[in-house]
Amino acid sequence: MKNENLGRMLRYYRKANEYSVQQVVDQLKKDYGVTISPKTLYGWENSQNQPAADLLLMLCKIYKINNILESLGYDGPPDKAPLILTPEEREIIIKYRSRKYYNSAIRKLLDIED
Repeated sequence: MKNENLGRMLRYYRKANEYSVQQVVDQLKKDYGVTISPKTLYGWENSQNQPAADLLLMLCKIYKINNILESLGYDGPPDKAPLILTPEEREIIIKYRSRKYYNSAIRKLLDIED
């Protein structure tokens, strides 16, 4: 089954991590011994083709994607578009959760009701 969000998601995370296509191709070769051409990665990003499951998981590790289902829109309410976080946004959320003492001040700053 083809997911139309996959190519968009792969391109988004590559750019969010500030990787060039060649850097991703090189990283796949270095870390996993997988050789693909830049054209192949472009094809995945443009939804012309899709990577095999094992290659998708390798890309998730390279791009630091922790929840692939959420990134593709399968998790969460069906009426909401998937929320794609940058690595920086994910780090902010993790730090927010770990510093309970400041949560009320942060919520006030962001004008979020309790």
